[in-house]
Formats: sequence, structure tokens, C-alpha cells
Amino acid sequence: MSWVFERAEKRDIELVGIYEPDSEIADRYARKFGFDRRLLHTNLERMFTATRPRAVAAFGSIAEHVAVVEAAAPSGIHVMVEKPLAFSLEDAARIEALAKRHGIHVLTNYETTWYRSGYTAYELVHSAGAIGPIRKLIIRDGHFGPKELNVPPEFLSWLTDPEQNGGGALIDFGCYGANLATWLMRGALPKSVTAVTQQLKNDPTYARVEDEATVILTYANAQAIIQGSWNWPDHRKDLEIFGTHGYVFTPDASNVRMRLRGEFAEKVVVPAELNSSHGNCFAYLAAVARGELRVAEADRSSLANNLTVVRILDAARRSAQSRQTIVLED
Repeated sequence: MSWVFERAEKRDIELVGIYEPDSEIADRYARKFGFDRRLLHTNLERMFTATRPRAVAAFGSIAEHVAVVEAAAPSGIHVMVEKPLAFSLEDAARIEALAKRHGIHVLTNYETTWYRSGYTAYELVHSAGAIGPIRKLIIRDGHFGPKELNVPPEFLSWLTDPEQNGGGALIDFGCYGANLATWLMRGALPKSVTAVTQQLKNDPTYARVEDEATVILTYANAQAIIQGSWNWPDHRKDLEIFGTHGYVFTPDASNVRMRLRGEFAEKVVVPAELNSSHGNCFAYLAAVARGELRVAEADRSSLANNLTVVRILDAARRSAQSRQTIVLED
């Protein structure tokens, strides 16, 4: 959530309240960013009553998402959560019911949603038909480990807690692949999910969660391979889309390469600039909350997309535990 304190000059949002029940964490952030301590609250419902926000960004543990929606929805407050929406089918169903009953948006933020390269790849595949129908997706996400990355201790504590995060690398980074695959496959639910997870790190920090995950999704005419890991040698968030006669590769946020059958070299495609409302999660949330931007079911941030992501993650966990392929039904 520290991102929000780094964008005051944008003036597209007004920060009216901060919920943080841990006084040590609240003091640390107040000292670091210099915000008015009168913004701090230790009771979520009272904060909403006192501040009457249009929207709330809930970037705490995954298990806490449903409680935030329960507190916000009756007052018509839109919610954006950090990925994934949930890891429990029950929590996802509860969130969906609350959103529909109270007419709010529940959005899910992924870093990759704001990558220029992703939008360009989608356009090449679906609008331009540049590589033919999709046959295979390979999606790799992760880094060398949250402890090794020196994430804040309050983040590491729940990220490695299966009760709060639902798992380790499978949930933390497998959700990116599930979200992108659902988007690229235009909302289709995979026919089956097969997952293999491992504990490769010899570190008690990771004793209760997996640090390596590979998930295979099968569709009627395509396959997606999702690789989420806390064991990559460096950061990576890349996407390969293979069609019947070519492929598109996005190695990072701003680069796109493409090659067609019969060509001897890749060609570089320059991604278009994103409009201001798609530049980052807070600009997007503000535009949606003000009614300036319509959220389509196909959008990566949409509730529809992310309910499918939860189904994929749930099936992946069950597959890894049972060592069997899980068949999904519409």
C-alpha cells in the first residue's frame, strides 16, 4: 500500500482514512511517509462511517478480503483487493453475493494489468488475428523469494501462512497466470487443471507453503502452462502466446516481440501508451468509482474474471494435494 503515498501529486484521489490496527506498523509508515496521523483508524466499520469514502483499497492478507467487502458493501463502497480475489470458493461466493446485492464493484489488482505489453499482445492476437487461434500459453511469474527480497515482516508473516494466503508460490504467483489465461481465453473456464508443487527452499520460513508450482490448464482447443515460483534467479513476469502460425512474446512490461511461421527472426512491436485510467491501480479504481469507466466482464480486474481465477486456484491446490487432474464443469 506504500504506492498510494507516492502519488499525492497526481491529485486523482483523496486519501480520507487508513485502517491499520497494529500501532507499530502505523507508526512506522507515518514516520516514513509523513501523513497526518488523524487519518489512522483501528476499526474498519467506524472508519467507513466517519470518512464515507467512495472506494477502498484492501491490500492485506487474502483471507481478510471477504471481511472488507462485508464492511464496505452495505454502504455502497467499491472495493479493490490485491491479487488474488480469494483462495476459498466460499469466500469468493460471499464476495460475489455482496457485490450483486449492494451494486458495488469488487476489483482485483495485478501488477501485470498495467503492462503496456499485455494490451498490445491481446490486440495482436484477438483484434489483428496476427498469429491465428491460440494453441498454447506459457506464463511465468515470480522472483527469488519474499524473504530473500526483504519484504516487510508484516507482509512475510501472512504470505507464508496457508491460513492467510491459501498457500505459497501457487497462490502468490500462480494467480497471475490464471488471470491472464482467463483474459486471453475470453473468460472460458478450463476443462481441467493439473498442478505440481514442491518445497525447494531449505528454510523454515517456508515450511508450511510451497515455493514452486506448475499448473496446466486444458481448454477445448488450447493449453496453458502456468509457472509460479519463489525460486527464479531474478524477477520475472513474462508471457508467451502461441497461435497456429506464429507467436507473441512479452518479456516484461514494455516490450513485445513477434514471429510468424517462415520468418527467420523476431520483429519488435512497440506497445501503445495506455490511457490515464489504465496507468495504475489507483487511477483505475478512481475512474470506476466515479462512473467514468465501465468494467467489462472480460476485464482482468473484473469480478467475473477473478471468480474464474479462484476456481482455477482451488482446483490447482486440490490437484497438487491429490496428485490427480481436476475436471471443471461450467
